[in-house]
Amino acid sequence: MNAPDVALVLVDLQVDFMPTGMLPVAEGDQVIPIANALMPEYRTIVATQDWHPANHGSFAANHPWRKPGQVIDLHGLPQVLWPIHCVQETWGAEFVDNLNTDRITKVFRKGTDPEIDSYSGFYDNGHRKSTGMAAWLREHGITEVHVLGLATDFCVKFTVLDALQEGFRTKLIKDATRGVELQPGDVAQAIREMEAAGATVL
Repeated sequence: MNAPDVALVLVDLQVDFMPTGMLPVAEGDQVIPIANALMPEYRTIVATQDWHPANHGSFAANHPWRKPGQVIDLHGLPQVLWPIHCVQETWGAEFVDNLNTDRITKVFRKGTDPEIDSYSGFYDNGHRKSTGMAAWLREHGITEVHVLGLATDFCVKFTVLDALQEGFRTKLIKDATRGVELQPGDVAQAIREMEAAGATVL
């Protein structure tokens, strides 16, 4: 690989998304060795990091009588309510210990605004604010991104869709993703959506 115009994008490889975390993704830990094995193949590696304030509107605990999995209206957007996870400056928000973070070129934090969630590494869910990732990639001559991480049916999917919308050739490294599957079939549906939008599935 090592092409100068290709970047590897690691989505949310954080403690709270591991099987023992606050918002566990089944088999999420199995993505880490694949990510580590792939990193030497890329010159540019960017990582996204969920980085929520404790009062984030996506946390079920911040809405009386609500529980994770319910959907509410949050400032005009449908919002799935989640367990408290990836709170700024907590252990759960850190990258997993066995991830080779030395090779990461740049980290983009998302979900920092308490009033809107941010699944994609590029934008919040309402496309109201950018994380700056698209501009940074373009400044560094990147035209193609290869995406892996957690979770297939949420943050990976929306990162891939936004990458395509921003004009990057986009490939999903399917073996290095795992999903939440709130409903059976969500992961397969997410992969179909990414392919339909123009992503290549590796």
